[in-house]
Amino acid sequence: MARTSKAKKQPEATKADIGAEIFASLRELEKLKGIPVDYMVERLKQALTNAYRKDREDHRDVPADNVVVNLDEKGLSMYLVKTAVEEVTDTALEMHIDLAKLMDPKVQVGDNVIIPVDIQKFGRIAAQTAKQVVIQGIREAERGVAFESYSEKSQELMTGTVLRIDPMTGDAFVRIGQGNEQSDAVLRASEQIPGEHYQEGDLIRVYVLEVRRANRGPMVHVSRTHPNLVRRLFELETPEIADGQVEIRNIAREAGSRSKMAVRATQEGIDPVGACVGPRGGRVGAVVEELGGEKIDIVVWSEDPCEYVRAALSPADVVSVTLVPGQKACRVIVPDDQLSLAIGKEGQNARLAARLTGYKIDIRPASQAEEEIDAE
Repeated sequence: MARTSKAKKQPEATKADIGAEIFASLRELEKLKGIPVDYMVERLKQALTNAYRKDREDHRDVPADNVVVNLDEKGLSMYLVKTAVEEVTDTALEMHIDLAKLMDPKVQVGDNVIIPVDIQKFGRIAAQTAKQVVIQGIREAERGVAFESYSEKSQELMTGTVLRIDPMTGDAFVRIGQGNEQSDAVLRASEQIPGEHYQEGDLIRVYVLEVRRANRGPMVHVSRTHPNLVRRLFELETPEIADGQVEIRNIAREAGSRSKMAVRATQEGIDPVGACVGPRGGRVGAVVEELGGEKIDIVVWSEDPCEYVRAALSPADVVSVTLVPGQKACRVIVPDDQLSLAIGKEGQNARLAARLTGYKIDIRPASQAEEEIDAE
């Protein structure tokens, strides 16, 4: 690194015209993407400094502090800073005092010597470097804007167009967003509803799981199986949910087969289940259609765990619900003819009710319960 000394007047260096279009591009970049011209000029200076250091005829990689770049709309000039010494040990960074005095009679040993760089040959490289930096800056800005845009859309519902299906993994690549905010998203096979098959050009609604930074722009992961997809669809279809009159408390879902959703009214006189079902079942029907026929049970949430569990086991009738002391569990008695309905096919109804309420549910038929009471 060059040593600090009293300032010397810089000799005039040749200037290279890298083109006014570069600065016009920088101003346009600032206008469209919000990147300050000064910031990009500093990026250009750094790039030009590095380009010069690598392009030296002696192939010596001089420190960046020893290269001075002046860049403005009038052109480009460069200087190399060396130190005046009595005995030269490094020609890339030092200059003999006698030679330095030829350039400036007032120079002393230890002073910095400012040497103009002939950049006529370097001009083409400088122009190419400048353009590359501007292009890179635009790309970085676009990626940054896209990432911020989609970060805000995380956990939201979006509509996308299927671009292609990976034949090896089954992952679907979906184009989401509109206009300048378009981005490609990945709908992994594990996030697809079982039984659904997509073709190029299909329009599908997806739930944005997460957004990550990547070299080529934001990496957006979306889902069709997440419970919140059901939540967002009902928010879209049900005005009472959108304006806060009805609240979705919880959702338990087995995508492609069945979901259970607990709702409650935040105002007197509102039927939360009726609001979600809609006139003639139109609202819930629209959600079911979007999910490819997935069944949806809508129940009323309650602060009373017994009432909540009773409702969650719908459509089965329940005789009684008893909490197990010291555990988050309960025993449920159902009529004998309702046992299979309460448990559901392969235990699905009971399993979803347990996930919805957070309680472990032990279901028994009424006849067995009576036998146990008689035995006692």
